[in-house]
Amino acid sequence: MAVYTTIDSPIGELLLTGEPSADGVVLTALSMGGGKGVAVREHWTADPAAFGSVAAQLGDYFAGERTEFDLEFTTAGSDFQRRVWQALDRVPYGDTVTYGEIAARIGASRAAVRAVGTAIGSNPLLILRPCHRVIGADGSLTGYAGGVERKQRLLELERARRAA
Repeated sequence: MAVYTTIDSPIGELLLTGEPSADGVVLTALSMGGGKGVAVREHWTADPAAFGSVAAQLGDYFAGERTEFDLEFTTAGSDFQRRVWQALDRVPYGDTVTYGEIAARIGASRAAVRAVGTAIGSNPLLILRPCHRVIGADGSLTGYAGGVERKQRLLELERARRAA
Protein backbone atom coordinates (compact mmCIF):
# COMPACT_ATOMS: atom_id res chain seq x y z
CA MET A 1 0.00 0.00 0.00
CA ALA A 2 1.43 3.35 -1.01
CA VAL A 3 2.03 6.08 1.54
CA TYR A 4 2.56 9.77 0.98
CA THR A 5 3.14 13.10 2.62
CA THR A 6 3.68 16.67 1.60
CA ILE A 7 6.38 18.93 2.95
CA ASP A 8 7.01 22.62 2.58
CA SER A 9 10.23 23.76 0.96
CA PRO A 10 11.75 27.02 -0.28
CA ILE A 11 10.50 26.15 -3.78
CA GLY A 12 6.98 25.22 -2.71
CA GLU A 13 5.16 22.13 -1.57
CA LEU A 14 6.79 18.78 -2.34
CA LEU A 15 4.83 15.52 -2.61
CA LEU A 16 6.67 12.41 -1.43
CA THR A 17 5.32 8.94 -2.18
CA GLY A 18 6.65 5.56 -1.25
CA GLU A 19 6.14 2.00 -0.14
CA PRO A 20 6.47 1.06 3.55
CA SER A 21 9.58 -0.89 4.51
CA ALA A 22 11.21 -2.11 7.71
CA ASP A 23 13.39 1.02 7.76
CA GLY A 24 10.57 3.51 7.14
CA VAL A 25 9.80 3.96 3.48
CA VAL A 26 11.22 3.20 0.05
CA LEU A 27 10.71 6.40 -1.90
CA THR A 28 8.97 6.01 -5.27
CA ALA A 29 8.45 9.66 -6.26
CA LEU A 30 9.17 13.24 -5.33
CA SER A 31 7.15 15.79 -7.25
CA MET A 32 6.25 19.46 -6.94
CA GLY A 33 2.91 21.18 -6.72
CA GLY A 34 1.92 22.92 -9.92
CA GLY A 35 4.26 20.80 -12.03
CA LYS A 36 3.76 17.51 -13.74
CA GLY A 37 4.23 14.45 -11.64
CA VAL A 38 2.46 12.18 -9.22
CA ALA A 39 -1.00 12.92 -7.86
CA VAL A 40 -2.29 11.44 -4.61
CA ARG A 41 -4.58 8.48 -5.20
CA GLU A 42 -7.62 7.66 -3.12
CA HIS A 43 -6.26 4.38 -1.74
CA TRP A 44 -2.97 5.89 -0.53
CA THR A 45 -2.36 6.54 3.15
CA ALA A 46 -0.97 9.78 4.54
CA ASP A 47 2.03 8.90 6.72
CA PRO A 48 4.32 11.87 7.42
CA ALA A 49 6.35 9.92 10.00
CA ALA A 50 7.46 7.38 7.39
CA PHE A 51 9.26 10.13 5.48
CA GLY A 52 11.25 11.59 8.40
CA SER A 53 14.66 10.79 6.91
CA VAL A 54 13.65 12.07 3.47
CA ALA A 55 12.31 15.32 4.93
CA ALA A 56 15.43 15.78 7.06
CA GLN A 57 17.78 15.25 4.11
CA LEU A 58 15.77 17.61 1.91
CA GLY A 59 15.86 20.19 4.71
CA ASP A 60 19.64 19.84 4.88
CA TYR A 61 19.87 20.21 1.09
CA PHE A 62 17.85 23.43 1.10
CA ALA A 63 19.94 24.73 4.01
CA GLY A 64 23.08 24.13 1.95
CA GLU A 65 24.32 21.43 4.33
CA ARG A 66 23.88 18.43 1.99
CA THR A 67 25.16 17.90 -1.53
CA GLU A 68 24.21 14.21 -1.90
CA PHE A 69 21.29 12.12 -0.71
CA ASP A 70 21.48 8.79 1.11
CA LEU A 71 17.97 7.44 0.65
CA GLU A 72 16.40 4.16 -0.37
CA PHE A 73 14.31 4.55 -3.51
CA THR A 74 12.93 2.54 -6.38
CA THR A 75 11.64 3.67 -9.74
CA ALA A 76 10.17 1.84 -12.68
CA GLY A 77 11.36 2.69 -16.15
CA SER A 78 12.61 1.29 -19.41
CA ASP A 79 16.23 0.25 -19.83
CA PHE A 80 16.87 3.48 -21.73
CA GLN A 81 15.27 5.61 -19.00
CA ARG A 82 17.31 3.86 -16.30
CA ARG A 83 20.54 4.51 -18.25
CA VAL A 84 19.64 8.20 -18.57
CA TRP A 85 18.69 8.41 -14.88
CA GLN A 86 21.97 6.76 -13.85
CA ALA A 87 23.82 9.40 -15.88
CA LEU A 88 21.82 12.10 -14.05
CA ASP A 89 22.84 10.59 -10.72
CA ARG A 90 26.49 11.24 -11.65
CA VAL A 91 26.09 14.98 -12.37
CA PRO A 92 27.86 16.68 -9.43
CA TYR A 93 26.19 19.16 -7.13
CA GLY A 94 26.47 22.68 -8.54
CA ASP A 95 27.42 21.53 -12.06
CA THR A 96 25.34 21.46 -15.21
CA VAL A 97 25.41 19.29 -18.31
CA THR A 98 23.60 19.45 -21.62
CA TYR A 99 21.15 16.93 -23.02
CA GLY A 100 23.78 16.09 -25.64
CA GLU A 101 26.34 15.36 -22.93
CA ILE A 102 23.92 12.98 -21.22
CA ALA A 103 23.31 11.24 -24.56
CA ALA A 104 27.07 10.86 -25.07
CA ARG A 105 27.56 9.55 -21.52
CA ILE A 106 25.13 6.70 -22.14
CA GLY A 107 26.51 5.94 -25.60
CA ALA A 108 23.47 7.23 -27.46
CA SER A 109 23.72 8.95 -30.82
CA ARG A 110 23.37 12.69 -31.30
CA ALA A 111 19.96 11.94 -32.82
CA ALA A 112 18.86 10.49 -29.47
CA VAL A 113 18.95 13.86 -27.69
CA ARG A 114 15.17 14.23 -27.94
CA ALA A 115 14.68 10.75 -26.44
CA VAL A 116 17.12 11.67 -23.66
CA GLY A 117 15.02 14.76 -22.96
CA THR A 118 11.89 12.63 -22.78
CA ALA A 119 13.55 10.22 -20.35
CA ILE A 120 14.74 13.11 -18.20
CA GLY A 121 11.21 14.53 -18.24
CA SER A 122 9.96 11.17 -16.92
CA ASN A 123 12.23 11.31 -13.86
CA PRO A 124 9.97 10.60 -10.86
CA LEU A 125 12.53 11.78 -8.28
CA LEU A 126 12.89 15.53 -8.76
CA ILE A 127 15.77 17.11 -6.79
CA LEU A 128 17.06 13.71 -5.62
CA ARG A 129 17.87 12.65 -9.18
CA PRO A 130 19.17 16.02 -10.37
CA CYS A 131 17.43 16.58 -13.69
CA HIS A 132 17.45 20.29 -12.83
CA ARG A 133 21.19 20.22 -13.66
CA VAL A 134 20.52 19.53 -17.35
CA ILE A 135 20.45 22.59 -19.60
CA GLY A 136 20.15 23.35 -23.30
CA ALA A 137 23.18 23.26 -25.59
CA ASP A 138 23.12 27.08 -25.68
CA GLY A 139 23.15 27.30 -21.88
CA SER A 140 19.44 28.07 -21.63
CA LEU A 141 17.23 26.66 -18.93
CA THR A 142 14.85 24.36 -20.73
CA GLY A 143 11.88 22.33 -19.51
CA TYR A 144 11.57 21.07 -15.98
CA ALA A 145 8.66 19.12 -14.51
CA GLY A 146 8.58 21.49 -11.53
CA GLY A 147 8.69 24.57 -13.76
CA VAL A 148 11.68 26.47 -15.17
CA GLU A 149 11.51 29.02 -12.33
CA ARG A 150 12.09 26.26 -9.77
CA LYS A 151 14.90 24.83 -11.90
CA GLN A 152 16.59 28.22 -11.82
CA ARG A 153 16.16 28.50 -8.04
CA LEU A 154 17.66 25.04 -7.47
CA LEU A 155 20.67 25.84 -9.66
CA GLU A 156 21.15 29.18 -7.89
CA LEU A 157 20.98 27.45 -4.50
CA GLU A 158 23.59 24.90 -5.52
CA ARG A 159 25.93 27.40 -7.14
CA ALA A 160 25.73 29.75 -4.15
CA ARG A 161 26.44 26.94 -1.69
CA ARG A 162 29.22 25.51 -3.84
CA ALA A 163 30.90 28.92 -4.11
CA ALA A 164 30.74 29.46 -0.34
